Amino acid sequence: MKDTIFTIKSNIKIAKNTYEMVLVGDTSDITASGQFVNIKLDGFYLRRPISVCDVEGDELTLIYKVVGKGTEKMAAMTAGQELLILTGLGNGYDLSLSGDAPLLIGGGAGVPPMYLLCRKLVAEGKKCSVILGFGSKDEVFYEEKFAALGANVTVTTVDGSYGTRGFVTDAMNMSYTHFYTCGPEPMLRAVYSKSTTGGSFSFEERMGCGFGACMGCSCKTITGYKRICKEGPVMQKEDILWEK
Repeated sequence: MKDTIFTIKSNIKIAKNTYEMVLVGDTSDITASGQFVNIKLDGFYLRRPISVCDVEGDELTLIYKVVGKGTEKMAAMTAGQELLILTGLGNGYDLSLSGDAPLLIGGGAGVPPMYLLCRKLVAEGKKCSVILGFGSKDEVFYEEKFAALGANVTVTTVDGSYGTRGFVTDAMNMSYTHFYTCGPEPMLRAVYSKSTTGGSFSFEERMGCGFGACMGCSCKTITGYKRICKEGPVMQKEDILWEK
């Protein structure tokens, strides 16, 4: 974990309210898919935690959705500007659990971490199926990029304007050896109920420090309280204790 200055290489809109930012800097502390970074923005007290979409060499790719003043500021940034980013946060996904035919399920802002995971699994010779869930057609992104990796890709939209009508769970009818998922909690709960194998869940949570000091993102699990930013964001299916 370290604070590093990154330089923006590109920052483009790729879907409704959704941007892809490519940065250049020291990525050596990013060691696993499913990890996240914490971005310092001038004028804002709290940093913005963003999942790692991809990392290759000194290039870091982040995808973020504009949901408030902080991400609005990020969307206005241009190539050449610098950002102070805390890297190497979170535990990431365990690829050894995948089996031969893993299923990757991403919903909205939970899609980006699935990309690096998919790329790594395909490189290991695994046959990946990917389900990408969105609200509508204008929110869809990265379908072609997952397909280019060699994954079997299914897109769902809640309003039926593209792909399969419904939620990601409506497309979970294939066989798989293990599943990896990231998205809003209602989606994660539904995937948990529909799933037929072991699985790895990445949780989204509001954070203070991002590295385990403030305890602000603690959640209760079967084995006690865990911090989403430190012991997470990835937790295994058998460890999850859903709050009622």
